[in-house]
Amino acid sequence: MAQPNYQYEKRQKELAKKKKKEEKLREKALKNEAESSDDAAQTAESQTDDAGQQS
Repeated sequence: MAQPNYQYEKRQKELAKKKKKEEKLREKALKNEAESSDDAAQTAESQTDDAGQQS
């Protein structure tokens, strides 16, 4: 009867956890990037509006 290879199973689990963690970090970075670009667009619009009101 074959014995289970616990080291292989442990390595596969570790790789799956690492992959999942990297995906979460990537999604979080994309979300933060999108929010910062939205903030930059809103700031640019408000500066344009302010400049138009002062003239």
